[in-house]
Amino acid sequence: MKESTLKEILRSYEKKRDRAESDLENRIRDVYSQIPEIQHIDDDIGKIGLSLTKLVLLNPQNKDEIIAESQSKMNELTARKDDLLSRYNVPPGYLDIQYNCNTCNDKGFLKNGHKCNCLKQEIINEAYKMSNLSRVLETQNFSTINTSVFSDEKFEGSNISPRQNILQIVSICESFVLNFDKDNDENLLFYGDTGLGKTFMCNCIAKSLLDKGYVVIYQTAFKMFEIIEDYKFKNNDNHISKDNYGNLFDCDLLIIDDLGTELTNSFTNTELFNILNTRLLSGKKTIISTNLSPMQLGSDYTQRIFSRIFDRFKMVKFIGKDLRWENKK
Repeated sequence: MKESTLKEILRSYEKKRDRAESDLENRIRDVYSQIPEIQHIDDDIGKIGLSLTKLVLLNPQNKDEIIAESQSKMNELTARKDDLLSRYNVPPGYLDIQYNCNTCNDKGFLKNGHKCNCLKQEIINEAYKMSNLSRVLETQNFSTINTSVFSDEKFEGSNISPRQNILQIVSICESFVLNFDKDNDENLLFYGDTGLGKTFMCNCIAKSLLDKGYVVIYQTAFKMFEIIEDYKFKNNDNHISKDNYGNLFDCDLLIIDDLGTELTNSFTNTELFNILNTRLLSGKKTIISTNLSPMQLGSDYTQRIFSRIFDRFKMVKFIGKDLRWENKK
């Protein structure tokens, strides 16, 4: 992502804060005009706060007593204010500033200096727009699934039809989304030939979780290893490259599409194991999509990788004929 794009995102956060403050001022004016007594109470609370410091400075020996008395008056005024707001049916929190994100108060960063999840997601969403993935997710989601394109005839070597198979897979994916926030160590491996809906189902899950506010990273295996190489060998000091690399470990869900299409060597094996193992240990969930069978995965990747996938991922097999080829005929 370009530096200018990141700056534009941060400027949007400034606008969010300005808008939240402006909206609050408008709500306060609205309440004051309809319930003038509320303004008088707020003025009295403000006067107590202003005079408190002066009274303490003039009478330091009575500091605790002054503070207690001031707090008691403020509590009494606050109670009167709450009673008035309730009687006039003013919604709770109406006179509080309302941020889009209450975790960082629309600053994008936490008190410890780390990026808030909302900023991470804004950066990811911008990357989606740049790659046109956002357009894909508009057309490939749970609401657009058409099971009628799958055959009702039992597929050779299987006791179910492709349509029954995809209906079972949809149920698995919907359950994965529904129970995503549970600590159930659920990870998915989608495998089967090309054109059977693996990428489509990955998109369905990504869209549903993005809509729920989770941080989702969706990368092809080829692109994922490109990100790793870029961070480790080309731009070590580039914070964008570092963020892209870190997101592979930190995101709520990592979807690795088309595993097996990348050049497999000792480097890719080491990095893949590192990502999978780190995410498993931290309870982060992962989905892998591949055209390879479990047996091929075992022969193409190290025993450590295959062991992690076989033991910690739910195997989801896609069956049938290539739908893209069938539709062309």
